[in-house]
Amino acid sequence: MRTDVARGRKIEKVLIANRGEIACRVIDTLRTLGIASVAVYSDADADARHVKLADEAVRLGPAAATESYLRIDKVVEAARATGADAVHPGYGFLSENAAFARALAEAGIEFLGPPVESIETMGDKITARAAVVERDVPVVPGISRPGLTDADLIGAAEGIGFPVLIKPSAGGGGKGMHRVENPADLPAAVAAARREAAAAFGDDTLFMEHFVDTPRHIEVQVLADKHGNVIHLGERECSLQRRHQKVIEEAPSALLDEATRAEIGRAACDAARSVGYTGVGTVEFIVSAKRPDAFFFMEMNTRLQVEHPVTELVTGVDLVEQQIRVANGEELSLTQDDIVLTGHAVEARVYAEDPASGFLPTGGTVTALRYPRSDRRGPVRVDTGIESGSVVGSDYDPMLAKVIVHADDREQALRRLDEALAGTQLTGLRTNVDFCRFVLADADVVSGRLDTELLDRLAPTYTRPEPTVRAYAAAAVSAVAASRGEGPWGTEIGWRIGGARPTVVRFDGVDASVLGDAVTVRSTGDEPRLDWSGTARIVGERLVVDGFSTPVTVALDRGTYWVSGEDGTYELPLAKSTSKDRDGAHGGDVVSPMPGAVVAVPVEDGQAVTKGETLVIIEAMKMEQPLTAPHDGVVSIAVRAGDKVTAAQVLATVTATETEES
Repeated sequence: MRTDVARGRKIEKVLIANRGEIACRVIDTLRTLGIASVAVYSDADADARHVKLADEAVRLGPAAATESYLRIDKVVEAARATGADAVHPGYGFLSENAAFARALAEAGIEFLGPPVESIETMGDKITARAAVVERDVPVVPGISRPGLTDADLIGAAEGIGFPVLIKPSAGGGGKGMHRVENPADLPAAVAAARREAAAAFGDDTLFMEHFVDTPRHIEVQVLADKHGNVIHLGERECSLQRRHQKVIEEAPSALLDEATRAEIGRAACDAARSVGYTGVGTVEFIVSAKRPDAFFFMEMNTRLQVEHPVTELVTGVDLVEQQIRVANGEELSLTQDDIVLTGHAVEARVYAEDPASGFLPTGGTVTALRYPRSDRRGPVRVDTGIESGSVVGSDYDPMLAKVIVHADDREQALRRLDEALAGTQLTGLRTNVDFCRFVLADADVVSGRLDTELLDRLAPTYTRPEPTVRAYAAAAVSAVAASRGEGPWGTEIGWRIGGARPTVVRFDGVDASVLGDAVTVRSTGDEPRLDWSGTARIVGERLVVDGFSTPVTVALDRGTYWVSGEDGTYELPLAKSTSKDRDGAHGGDVVSPMPGAVVAVPVEDGQAVTKGETLVIIEAMKMEQPLTAPHDGVVSIAVRAGDKVTAAQVLATVTATETEES
């Protein structure tokens, strides 16, 4: 069915079938173009930033994505009810769902994405491979056809050449993928891959490829109109990924020369032509770091990519605007010769996760938030879906924002990104900001010696930065300032009759004394790590220590001071005698390390348990975490299966036996 737009009517109102930073980013371009925006939201997002930015907003349902953002019928009905001409799917959720695109077409609503047939063909890795081969796009040696048995895969491996990579035909995100070096390990790996693919995607179809040595992940941005014109906008280097999830991306790639760049660009355009593609899309290639001219097609993402801003910054092209123009039936105003890559752009994804604890998802309330000065077209750009007061839970992807910079060359861009991340100050929950800065300082990253496994090698060497003197000084000064309005009997930290006395703020393991601008910070242990005296004060949003001024963000949350500055973000718990929040955990409390849902409670309330026994199992972002008894005793359970929990919430308490306490 042809839509009103296809018959010549221009788009005047767009519904964004998504949330978070991508919804906010699409709304930004719609405003620039004078097009009305409609947001959709779940109960968890009723007060979200994208809802506030949109001209209209429609509730879809409860927090669970399956009952809100993934409900095709509700999204289509919201578009109908608001009179939206078109729907922008963002990324994730329904963005590559052929049934969704078909439902919109049947409703006479333009889908800001490719034709249904393109989505279907490229959504299956086997049919995608067959389609691009017809256009002579290079593919990794392998075997891929419907209905391959375990015996077929095992029999073909020798001819393909070890190591081999077993991949599910459906799905993505690295699930079900197995690298096999030894032929003896192949049968077990094939069986495991089939089980995992069936569980994750409801489809256990597999194929097999040769594993490219020292692989780099390079993708090419393509743009195609409805008149047969296809161009590319250069490549992005996406090799810095952890467990197949991208963390830092850049454009252009430092690996490719101009000849290879042109060749891989032509291959990407041919891949798009192979399925009659229209709109914005990304063709992903695997490239050997040792042979950059030997690149192979991996897959095509039939949507706007998370990392599209780096392409926008080096080309000056607004990709969302191009999606609108293509949907309106316009011919591309750009030719391939018009595309010039200027300078270098790098992007870091800010996730709600704890890199020092195995990258467990985190969450909570954003108590304070400050980004570096930014502009969508300037040297620093921040795409975000959160603000101070936002509640980050476990219902959706943990990405909070993207910090993107542009500079004249790669060295300057990396340095500028580090500075921008230092200026990204977010308190109330742990993030990967400090980890990203750790990665940017790595010698291989600086020199451009990248591969897709580099971050997985670096991650185990990362440790959470130790709190600095400046952090303790900032927290202590803030604590004293906050207590002044409470009167002498309202403060617990040092008021005396008969003259001025230092106010002592006691943190876990550290005492800080404050008298005017004079501050002393000392560790309380036998071997003090910190022993400093100087001057410190907070002036507006800056911390001045011994005359040296830097931006700082300080927030108190349930007995813990969060301090975020250029040297990192730190949690500084007040000692129990100092904290006004006396409900914190004690030695018998079992607390949740992340926001999530309780999936099982293997013990009964009042049951005798032993140290190490599993008491509660929680799940977040498809990751299960068993929580165990800290010692022998009797357990008191505070939750039940199905309950939603927050990070640091007490789930159970184990009261030690008398022998244990004695």
